[in-house]
Formats: sequence, C-alpha cells, structure tokens
Amino acid sequence: MKKLSVIAFGGNALLRGDQIGTIDEQEQNVYETCQHLVGLIKTGYDLVIGHGNGPQVGNVLLQHEAGHRIYGLPKQPIDFCVAETQGSIGFMIEQQLRNVLAEHGIKRNIVTLVTQVMVDKNDPAFQNPTKPVGPFYTAEEMDALKKEHPEWVFHEDPRKRGWRRVVASPRPISIPNWEAVEKLARTGTIVITVGGGGIPAYTDEKGKMIGIDAVIDKDLASSLLANKIKADEFCILTDVPNVFINFHKPGEQKLERVSIPEIKKHLADGQFTEGSMAPKVRACIEFVENGGKEAIITEATQLETPGAGTVIYG
Repeated sequence: MKKLSVIAFGGNALLRGDQIGTIDEQEQNVYETCQHLVGLIKTGYDLVIGHGNGPQVGNVLLQHEAGHRIYGLPKQPIDFCVAETQGSIGFMIEQQLRNVLAEHGIKRNIVTLVTQVMVDKNDPAFQNPTKPVGPFYTAEEMDALKKEHPEWVFHEDPRKRGWRRVVASPRPISIPNWEAVEKLARTGTIVITVGGGGIPAYTDEKGKMIGIDAVIDKDLASSLLANKIKADEFCILTDVPNVFINFHKPGEQKLERVSIPEIKKHLADGQFTEGSMAPKVRACIEFVENGGKEAIITEATQLETPGAGTVIYG
C-alpha cells in the first residue's frame, strides 16, 4: 500500500504578504507550491490537500458588503462565503497541479470536494468570538450594523484601524464525507478538501444540518481528516522551514525531531504565538496523539529534502 500524506497549504501558498491577490499572483504562488509536491508523488505518495482561505474569504465578504451597499444585493452568511472560496481556491490548486504534473509526465486524477465540517453549536468558542472577518468599520458604521445585526460582535483593531466583526472558531468534531476522501485517495486520486477549515455546520435536535457563522482552523480540520483516513503523515506548509524556540530572540533554536512531551512543554512555556505557530503545533500534536505516525511543519521548498522541517513524533 502506498503511503498517504495529508498536506495543509498555508496562506503563503496562495497569497504573499506583499501582494494584493490578483488571479495571476495567486495562480503563480499555487503553481510554485505544487512543483514541490512532485517529489512526493514520484516516490509513491497518495495525497490529500487542505488549504487556508483567510484573505480570500475576507475579500468575498467585502464584495458582498459593496454589492449590498451599492446595488442592494443580499449579503450572504459566512458558511456560504467559505463554500465560495473552497470552490475558487480548489479550482486554482487543481488547475495548477494538473499543469505541473503534465510537465513531469505524471497522470493523476485530481478532484476538489466542497466539504462541510461539523461543529458543536454549544462549543464555548461561540460565547467568546475572537476570529476577525471582513472589512474594517468606523465606529458609526459599526453602530449601524449592530442595529441591523444585533447578534454580531465587534472588536477594535489593536492597531487602531477601525472595528471588525469577530466570529467563533469552534473545534471541528466530524467530517461527513471522510470515507469518500479516503476511498478516492487510496486509489491514487489527489483530493483537495476541508478548504478554509471546512464549511461550518451543526446538526439540530431534529437531525437537520445547518450552516453557522464561524471560522474553523484549517490545520485542526486537516489534522482531524488525517486521523480519520489513517494517513501516514500530516504536513503543514508555512513560511518558515522549521519551528523555532526563542524565535527572533537571543538563544533562538531550530527544532528538528521533537517528541510530543517536548513540544508540549514548549507550547506550555509560551514559545509559540497564538494565531501563528501555536495552532499548527496543536494540530500536529492531535494527529500524533490520535494514532498518526508523525507530523511535519515546514515550508514547501523543503518537501523534497529527506528529514527536513520540524518532525513531531510520539
């Protein structure tokens, strides 16, 4: 049986910090990232790809806001916008990966699955929303929106750029179509799924599936999927080749092979920034503790280098 790897594309695989997000920029970034998957495919790996969608879903929310303000078009909820970006980003990854594989004479089926991810509507995260979404607002605009949407919560930006709506980031608890993902992947099809952490949904008392305004962490969703499909490896691609302790401080140290107890200690000591490396480390810990062999955090250029990146093991 071939090895199965779940690879979570970080934001820089789609959009770099100095870019505005044109289709040409994003397609070039995806093309370059996909080039680094070729070595894995040539050595016999089957692949499942997850990805983020932060900047893209923010842009979609802006588009809905502008369409509502200028033309009176109805704004759509966050779960709908996540579905939109799953489709558009999946299209970009699928197309550019096809181009890369064609250059190398490799034939593989590639499919993008628009994927819901289930959460608990009673998750404590819904009582303390912290994830910023959408545009910045003035205080006056925020007050008007509160009248229109009294359930919305806003936080002031730390850099005083205005106010932003914040939503919950609940834990993913199940992925309805994981069996289909595994079946496709085990037959050699490259599957792009759980984009942006998945479309957030919950099941009500009557068993009906309902979308909900939330943003699920894409690394946790990818980690959960990796466990469900019994992946051999879980890899998170980010913008640094390794995880570091004392990052950009005296005594900076690159982590290479790290055991679960050691990485947990670094996490408890506050070595990893929330909103950056800490969620990635937690996702890797969960994968290994729930039956995975090893998890890797690195940048795409290191994928073809044996032993590269930070490897977390049990």
